Amino acid sequence: PALAVEGPIQYDAASDPGVGESKLPGSTVAGHATVFIFPDLNTGNNTYKAVQRSAGAVAVGPVLQGLNKPVNDLSRGATIEDILNTVAITAVQAGFAAQAGSSQQSEGGAS
Repeated sequence: PALAVEGPIQYDAASDPGVGESKLPGSTVAGHATVFIFPDLNTGNNTYKAVQRSAGAVAVGPVLQGLNKPVNDLSRGATIEDILNTVAITAVQAGFAAQAGSSQQSEGGAS
């Protein structure tokens, strides 16, 4: 798909159109970002919790990538909605992992 990707961008410039236009004039992403990728788990966790709690937003994460099996983390302060959303994301990841594994096995068996 055609995705507008830009970064790194400071959080305020990524999320606030006025700040985005001031810091990155002409950017299609600045001020309108909907996905945020952080350099480490601690930074991502602190930021998503701050936004979730202060804005009353639905936040799903952190979603961990690059592991051999689907694994995600829940905070001790997780709500029931947080738990259900994380379980749903992990189930989707497991489904994709299973599909990838079976397609690799069928490709290996065909040779």
